Amino acid sequence: MGKTLDKSTGQRFTSRWGFLLSAMGVAVGTGNIWRFPRIVAQAAGENGAGAFLIAWVCFLFLWSIPLIIAEYASGRKYRSGVVGVFLKGAGKKFAWMGSFVAIVPLIITFFYTVVVGWCIYYFVYMLFNPLPDSFESAMTIWESYQGSVWPILTHMIAIGFGALAIWRGIRSIEKVNKILIPSLLVIVILSVIRAVTLPGAGEGLAYLFKPQWSQLGQPRIWLDALTQNAWDTGAGWGLFLTYAAYMKKEHGAVGNAFLTGIGNNTVSILSGIMIFGTVFAVLKHEMGMTSPEVLDIMKNSGPASTGLTFIWMPQLFEKMFGGGILSILFFLGLTFAGFSSLIAQLELPTRVLIDTGMKRNRAIAVIVILVFLFGIPSARNLDFLSNQDFVWGVALMISGALIAFLIVKQGTQKVRMEINQTAKDRKIGNWWVYVISGFIPVAATILLFWWLLQSFVPGEWYNPFRPFSFMSCIFQWSIVLLILLIFNKRIARLFY
Repeated sequence: MGKTLDKSTGQRFTSRWGFLLSAMGVAVGTGNIWRFPRIVAQAAGENGAGAFLIAWVCFLFLWSIPLIIAEYASGRKYRSGVVGVFLKGAGKKFAWMGSFVAIVPLIITFFYTVVVGWCIYYFVYMLFNPLPDSFESAMTIWESYQGSVWPILTHMIAIGFGALAIWRGIRSIEKVNKILIPSLLVIVILSVIRAVTLPGAGEGLAYLFKPQWSQLGQPRIWLDALTQNAWDTGAGWGLFLTYAAYMKKEHGAVGNAFLTGIGNNTVSILSGIMIFGTVFAVLKHEMGMTSPEVLDIMKNSGPASTGLTFIWMPQLFEKMFGGGILSILFFLGLTFAGFSSLIAQLELPTRVLIDTGMKRNRAIAVIVILVFLFGIPSARNLDFLSNQDFVWGVALMISGALIAFLIVKQGTQKVRMEINQTAKDRKIGNWWVYVISGFIPVAATILLFWWLLQSFVPGEWYNPFRPFSFMSCIFQWSIVLLILLIFNKRIARLFY
């Protein structure tokens, strides 16, 4: 198998530190800073958001870390991209599975680059312009940007910088992440320190961590927690699997998976503390809003849930001492977070094409063109972007279940024994076998059908063009799966 002609496929990470920072780059992205706080707010109860956090932490250990271990082990063993790993590990007739796992993050990349473009624009804007002092002026900035050609241009700029970062393979990826990730962590920590020292921030933190226990009986909490944890960590995307193809043999799958997952969720919690502390301090303590009013802004303001990050945060920074500098740091950190994940999202499909025998520079060019063209609808229409975020965010459950199937197909106990042969790595117990072969497939199936039943709206359920209906998901997933099943044999032949 394999028509690998590209020299970059023989590259390896130069050190464990370089690998771990690059893996953290996969995990830490706008999902931590842009997506996590708004999902927490949307899932929160009247008295607090702690129930969501409990479910979210549960899925870190029952979903994300086990899948990251599986991805590290598979990529390191087979030294291929996602489709190649499925062909080697499961067989030719499962090429469609590997292709689906590869396509889900590719489709997410179509709109993810648009969001990274927003971050770039706002970082540059904050450098050269005064902060908005009212909701109207903040909306003017946002609407002027969205109504111009800039969303397409910044979308293109984001893709261009991402392509440059992966141009020379894992060596350039490692160098870029050695700069991006430490810089991002410093920015996040500085922002958190400023947020928690604001008068009234404590009330926001109390709300963030206080559980409303009755919520744990609601299926939507668990679905949101699972999809957000998959978004947070990158588990089940195939991104870790792609980077693992460049791991050295002595780099352990288990220890690095725990460090990656826990490190990522720590950044998410810090981002939540920063956002909740700042929002409550300014809106409630300084402007006299009630808690329900503050939460309504966090949950619902702005199209595509952009209001909190891109409309309200600049206003809040304007009302605090040192807010100008903090706003620059905030959007610089958001940009860095976006790029660190975007690099991996571009490398994944690039590596898949390289495995077919395509040269790296040509593969990158093909992916860049695809991402740019298919990202234009999201750049021009925020409702379309919201739909794609919803549909393919939920699809990460399917993707994770397919990666679990890959391990089961090889023999989960056998794979566990292979993982434990790495001398300097932590040993993994039988719990991992039970989670991969039992919990993940069952949880994905139950939560998916549970959600479908909860999403049933009489008179609307069959409409695939209703943005947030389950039929919208089924319609789009079915199209992709049908195409992949029809061309399964042809896809398999591309890699042989």
